[in-house]
Amino acid sequence: MPIRRFPILDDTLAMLAGGYAWLPAMLRRASGAPAHTRVMGRPAVALRGPEAARFFYDERHVKRAGALPEPIRATLTGKGTVHSLDGPAHRARKAMFLSLLADPGHVADLVRQAAESWDERAAGWPARPRVVLFDEASRALTAGVCAWAGLPVKEVDDLAADMVALVDGFGSAGARHWKARRVRLRREAWLADLLAHDDGASAGLLARHVTGHRDADGEPLNPRAAAVEMLNVIRPTVAVAWYVTFAAHALHRWPENRARLRDGDPAFAEAFAQEVRRFYPFAPYVGGRAVGDLTWRGEPIPEGAMILLDVYGQHHDEARWERPYSFRPGRFLDAGVGRDDLIPQGGGDPHTGHRCPGEAVTVGLLRELSVRLARLRYSVPPQDLRIPLRRIPTLPRSGFVITGVRPSAVETPDESAARVANGNPGIALGHLGSADAQRH
Repeated sequence: MPIRRFPILDDTLAMLAGGYAWLPAMLRRASGAPAHTRVMGRPAVALRGPEAARFFYDERHVKRAGALPEPIRATLTGKGTVHSLDGPAHRARKAMFLSLLADPGHVADLVRQAAESWDERAAGWPARPRVVLFDEASRALTAGVCAWAGLPVKEVDDLAADMVALVDGFGSAGARHWKARRVRLRREAWLADLLAHDDGASAGLLARHVTGHRDADGEPLNPRAAAVEMLNVIRPTVAVAWYVTFAAHALHRWPENRARLRDGDPAFAEAFAQEVRRFYPFAPYVGGRAVGDLTWRGEPIPEGAMILLDVYGQHHDEARWERPYSFRPGRFLDAGVGRDDLIPQGGGDPHTGHRCPGEAVTVGLLRELSVRLARLRYSVPPQDLRIPLRRIPTLPRSGFVITGVRPSAVETPDESAARVANGNPGIALGHLGSADAQRH
């Protein structure tokens, strides 16, 4: 295989500073070819597109063992987890998550519990002068997943804040990151202690599945590993709060979607949820290591090189999506979308590869809570609704504040017009590489 000369200079600082725009800009300069760089001292190749997703999620090409950077393992995923396994070990551990998160009955129960928790919290919003929707969504989701899991939690708001910190810290090298490290150590110890002392946690659905699991070697997880994997169910469920906040942002900017959601059209609710996951940024890219010397479209990739799959760029690729910077749920009604076209939670088959086993949970929660948002009457006061593309993970800067909440499934045309006229229209995501995207 011919040797590909990789850049000498490391691009890690540019990666941290560039945020969501870093990899798409690099691929744009490469004019459609794989982009070569160096990250954290390793040669790296950036790819994009459904074909690239199939290549990336093929274990004959890319492995996860040793690929996740230590800062991500110490915050977002934990160490020794399903994310860092390959082959039979990965499939055996993955089966534990699939039995919980891909089972339609379990998914329906989790969505129901989260919706009930949302309704309980929302009942108190009319008495409050202002509500930060992101905070409330994270607390409702925390209460819902703990009730579903059978996990005794006294301070739901504290646990919600910790789960948010775990997600918020993975893309930062500063204070957010170090806070997330501390939270992970504390919450892993908390869950391990609950399991060890058998004070109610072990009787719950989640604990039974995790402690009853056997890995590929036939052995159960030790208490610390069980605690880590329990967090890997709770934490991503709470992370749906990012998408719920983005859904509120979308309803505010494109209020024409509200009536159809409010009426409970299930096909449109599904399409709306999928468009939120496509349009708004969450994971910028995913990475793995080349199993051996590989070739991608004639370009050599040496063994051990990092392979980066551009998630955000793929979701905004004009060759893949018509008017990709327009929010159009109808695109998911008009034509089928391929399995590896939309990859906010990974590509490939979740039963055999690294695609997130909880994708059905994410879509179900977002679908259900988007309908509830559409049925809620509120005002959106002036605030900073910009979504900075340099911050990972990003969010509207204000957290999306609402006031004057009045629960109602019906809104008159006059009320709708007044709400839109009085609200702050916010700022849409700019085209990658544009002045707006760089400035925000």
